[in-house]
Amino acid sequence: MNRAYRAVQVTKPGKLEVVERETIEPGFGQVRIRVEACGVCHTDALTVEGGFPGLTYPRVPGHEVIGKIEAVGSGAQGWKEGQRVGVGFMAGHCGYCEGCRRGDFVNCRNQPISGVHSDGGYAEMMIAQASGLAAIPDDLLPAEAAPLLCAGLTTFNGLRNSKARPGDLVAVQGVGGLGHLGIQFARRMGFQVAAIARGPEKDSLAKKLGAHHYIDSNAQDPATALQALGGARIILATAANNKSMSSLLGGLAPRGQLIVAGAGGDGAIEVDPVPLLFGMRSIAGTMTGSSIDAEDTLSFSSLQGIRPMIETVPLANAAEGYGRMMRNEARFRIVLVP
Repeated sequence: MNRAYRAVQVTKPGKLEVVERETIEPGFGQVRIRVEACGVCHTDALTVEGGFPGLTYPRVPGHEVIGKIEAVGSGAQGWKEGQRVGVGFMAGHCGYCEGCRRGDFVNCRNQPISGVHSDGGYAEMMIAQASGLAAIPDDLLPAEAAPLLCAGLTTFNGLRNSKARPGDLVAVQGVGGLGHLGIQFARRMGFQVAAIARGPEKDSLAKKLGAHHYIDSNAQDPATALQALGGARIILATAANNKSMSSLLGGLAPRGQLIVAGAGGDGAIEVDPVPLLFGMRSIAGTMTGSSIDAEDTLSFSSLQGIRPMIETVPLANAAEGYGRMMRNEARFRIVLVP
């Protein structure tokens, strides 16, 4: 076996470089993965731009990782060499904090994050915690499966854990990296789906993805349009624009819920308490999810034919791919391949 592998590491904020590293063996409770694909996510900016507190360099980003297990460390029960697996944003869990003891792994107080606390998937090889692994359905190609581990998981969990029931009106704000998956999930879950985006050009795409209604926020007030449809039981806000989220609250039906799946840097979400009180509406956030949540997402996607819209970029061009993602030039997810 070749004892060296290529990786793309951050050496200081804003600087990505391709390096060659020496292969290491997995420790207790770990596996070594031969990476087949890794999605490029906006959250990678926490590593690349140095936004995560206490981050140390050099560090390899990447938390939408698909590959095959190449070596299994002691204590990594249930996994075997050659098995296809994925690693998401949450790289595992500690197992002993209060959250873990209650089975709430997504809120582990000592949560390790892929590409932040340990090297991620911008590489040909990766060491991963066994508790953070998800099994991959055979019919999902590596590059297709990768974005489902973060963008897919975030929208899938947000919808399936919501108060909405089949037949309810569910609105998805944004037809981008998260939103184009959220629309597909919402349609396959049996909801009446309204997509909200800016401009008429996304109308046909939104309906092709499964939306029953398209609301152009440049041409009409989304809240008014949603109320004309009877009011939304759930609005899944995927576009990282806090100002636009504020204007959506008026589109909720009584007991409706605005679920925030993305955060922008344009100030706080402004809330009028009156519609929250009169109508018992609410605002909630949604995280990605645990490794078993990732498996559920992948299985549902496999069964329902849900796939992300992707473009692949060679690992050596990771800096270019990351830059295009940050400039919103990706349509809709960029995936690195060796």
